[in-house]
Amino acid sequence: MHTPLCHHAEGWPTEYASVAVDRGLEEIGFSDHNPMAEKFDDWRMAIDDLPRYLDEVAAAQTEYADRLTIRLGLECDFLEGHEPWIEKLAKKVDWDYLIGSVHYIDEQWAIDDPDPKWASHWNGRIDEVWDIYFEKYRRCAASGLFDFLAHPDLVKKFGHRPSGDLRRFYEPTVEAIATAGVAIEISTAGLRKDCAELYPADDFITLAFQAGIPIVISSDAHRPEEVGVDFDRAISAARQAGYTETSRFKNRQRSGVAL
Repeated sequence: MHTPLCHHAEGWPTEYASVAVDRGLEEIGFSDHNPMAEKFDDWRMAIDDLPRYLDEVAAAQTEYADRLTIRLGLECDFLEGHEPWIEKLAKKVDWDYLIGSVHYIDEQWAIDDPDPKWASHWNGRIDEVWDIYFEKYRRCAASGLFDFLAHPDLVKKFGHRPSGDLRRFYEPTVEAIATAGVAIEISTAGLRKDCAELYPADDFITLAFQAGIPIVISSDAHRPEEVGVDFDRAISAARQAGYTETSRFKNRQRSGVAL
């Protein structure tokens, strides 16, 4: 879940917590996009805003202490060459979890950026872009920096899919994730995008279960009203793949919880 500090979300932690309580959730976690040492793009918190982020989450933890467990994390872009910065961030705060994600295909193009200027970058390149994305995702998994990984097939956000059996992309990626020993999220955010699917696709979830990869159920909420949205569909997909539990994180340690 995200806050206005990342410049593309609405609502402060206490507002998210209120909705979570109303919807019967027992535990939630915040994970704004990680700051960089200097300005990098327009959709992450600034390093100078990190103290406010911590204060806002702490205020929600205090206000809802008797009704809701609230965890503290970051969603961290895996950007080659910037791994030492993630290691530094990891030591700044007693995080409950760090999420690894891949957004950038190259230094300029974030694969989920809706700006029309990027539309032509897909022309005749769908297979190539999927190859680049999943290769970066495998390196993200192997980095050892993260506790779980976000939206594994984000590359499908705008509906661009190669032809044929997509397991040729999924299988080596699942193998890399399993080898790294990290969890993945099943995110309902994809249902709100052009692709109109969970992240990841059902075939990916099935392969992940077969490989013994733990899961986290996530709404990737950018507004309070998105908290917990479509969790029934995510849980159904997990069960159909064979999962019987999801995960929680505290002090960067995972524990299982029955679905």
